[in-house]
Formats: sequence, structure tokens, C-alpha cells
Amino acid sequence: MHLLSGEYDCKLDPKGRLVLPAKVKGNLPEGSGNQLILVRGFEPCLVLYPRAAWAVIHDKVMALDEFNEEYRQFQRNFFRGMTEVEFDSIGRFGLPGSMRRYAGIEKEAIIVGLGNRCEIWDPARYDEYLIKDQQSFSKLAQKFLTTETPSAGAGLAA
Repeated sequence: MHLLSGEYDCKLDPKGRLVLPAKVKGNLPEGSGNQLILVRGFEPCLVLYPRAAWAVIHDKVMALDEFNEEYRQFQRNFFRGMTEVEFDSIGRFGLPGSMRRYAGIEKEAIIVGLGNRCEIWDPARYDEYLIKDQQSFSKLAQKFLTTETPSAGAGLAA
């Protein structure tokens, strides 16, 4: 199993290209080739998927009933910012201008591995997000990682 993880500080070159860190590139699933899928994130960041991981999500979204207005609206918004990117022999790939503007990425970026995908953030926005998110992270960890009900009085809920 390939796991994309960690945080990597990166710089964009003058042409708006980013170098995929070697550890990220090395953990891409075999058969990914040099093509990745880049989409706008739900937060102000970009999300980079290996082709196989994207195919799973693509199929779920395409399975929605196109005759349902709510589903069409979701499909339209979900796919409107999707683009395929290819990285060269040194792992460099271009970030389209509209995508950079959406995420506020100018000269520097942080790539964050999230298992089957990576997020690409503007460093200042990422720091802001982490500060706001810290308390809720603790609560989410308790919610999702607590597997047993502790003995009475222990203070943790299942």
C-alpha cells in the first residue's frame, strides 16, 4: 500500500511550476505514470490525486443521477476545477494560474500528504487553518479514534 504523508515546503519556479518532493513521488502507486489529477479543495487549497485514487472518486460522482438538480449542481462544482497535470523527469509540474489564485499560492507552497492524496497550500493560509483547527482536531480524534467506552468516571465518551 502506498501512503502519501508528511509536510513538504516547496518553492514555485518563475513559470508557476512546483517540484513534487522525492518522498511523495516515490510513494505514488505503481502505474500512476507521470500524470496526476489536480482539483480545487473544499478548503482554500489544491488537492493532488494519483490517477487510481481519483478514479474511485470520479466514479462515485458520475454515478449520481444527472436528472436530479442537486446532483447536477454538485457534479458541476466538483468537476469544474479539475485538471490533469504531468510531471517531468525531475518531478516538476505546472499549477494553472486559476488554481494558484484560488489557493492563494504565489511563490511558496506546502504539500501535505493525506494517505491517498496530497493537499497543496499557501504557507500562510495553512498556518491560519492549523491554528483554527487545533481544538477541533482533538475533539475529532476523540470522536473517531475512541473505540471502547472507558470505565465510569474516566471522562471520555465513546
